[in-house]
Amino acid sequence: MPYELYYWDGLQGRGEFVRLALEDAGAEYVDVARGTKKNGQGTDAMLKLMGSKTEPHIPFAPPFLKDGDLIVPHVANILLYLGPKLGLAPKNEAQRYVVHGLQLTIADLVAEVHDTHHPLATDLYYEDQKEAAKVRTRNFIEQRIPKFFGYFERVLKQNPDGDTQMAGKTTTYVDLSMFQIVEGLSYAFPRAMRKFGQHYPRVAALRDAVLERPNIASYLDSERRIPFNESGIFRHYPELDQDAK
Repeated sequence: MPYELYYWDGLQGRGEFVRLALEDAGAEYVDVARGTKKNGQGTDAMLKLMGSKTEPHIPFAPPFLKDGDLIVPHVANILLYLGPKLGLAPKNEAQRYVVHGLQLTIADLVAEVHDTHHPLATDLYYEDQKEAAKVRTRNFIEQRIPKFFGYFERVLKQNPDGDTQMAGKTTTYVDLSMFQIVEGLSYAFPRAMRKFGQHYPRVAALRDAVLERPNIASYLDSERRIPFNESGIFRHYPELDQDAK
């Protein structure tokens, strides 16, 4: 049976981190919310499962993955589950928790990216909090991007086994997630990311290495890859973008 991925239709969002792992591994999966009612899919099918009064262990919010009767919520948790099955996790169990920890750090970064355009409340429109967003984004570009990527650069430098891998000698799901972070920030803040490769050459090399993976390259050129847009986590508002110091 194919894996069933549940996430909002029309958005890359957090679901994209899971899609990249599934696509890289050539795994069979169904992006449920992008399906049709005729096939028992679509957004209604996702909402029905989330609102079930009989399904045990219902998820709070997407993304979540269904594998048979098992429902696995949260990006890092899904990837911890999928990684060994897809050949995208270290064989050493202890190293798997290292990779999981890195993925959780990426989750922290993703939350901060979201808050650049929704710094006050998620149920307010961006237009209702633009001035606060400018303040939040200025701090994010000047302080938080260097903080996170300085750490990721150091992780890559201090990995004794790989050149473009965050942990171990083979590509894992966290490398694919790092690729998505770089792509997303480059879309949202092209001015701030203009000299990214000069400041963080190892992260830039990781991004290029992932881009050369055949299944990833094929996926990026396909209609399955949802374009970045101003409804997702990575949004380009020119008034928020600025040159990095």
